[in-house]
Amino acid sequence: MITKKRTLKDWIIYLVIILIIAGGLFYHGYFFKPKNSLELYQELTFSDSFKEVQKLFLDGYERNFSREDFNYIQENTANSVGQFTLFEFNEKSYVIMTSRGTAKLKIHSVEELPEDIRKFFMELSS
Repeated sequence: MITKKRTLKDWIIYLVIILIIAGGLFYHGYFFKPKNSLELYQELTFSDSFKEVQKLFLDGYERNFSREDFNYIQENTANSVGQFTLFEFNEKSYVIMTSRGTAKLKIHSVEELPEDIRKFFMELSS
């Protein structure tokens, strides 16, 4: 059995190939996935197929978005796109309106939710 000893050049080539593959995966994950509500809206509006949009969902949550929802979004123009964060505590819930389409979130407003809307979101998340 003949064994070939790896040279420094071979190891450098392997390392470069691994870095290119890892860099490509990072690039795709960072630049081709929506990072805020504005990018998500654009992705939903300009997607060519329902299957493309389903890839954006967290596993197990695809059922929360139907083909009819997809068609409606594609056929209509949004009046506005907002970005909100919901904080739930034991007795209160707060909705925070944040900047959309920016690299870092900035807060626009903070409001305590009324009890009926709080219950709606609690039921939605369970």
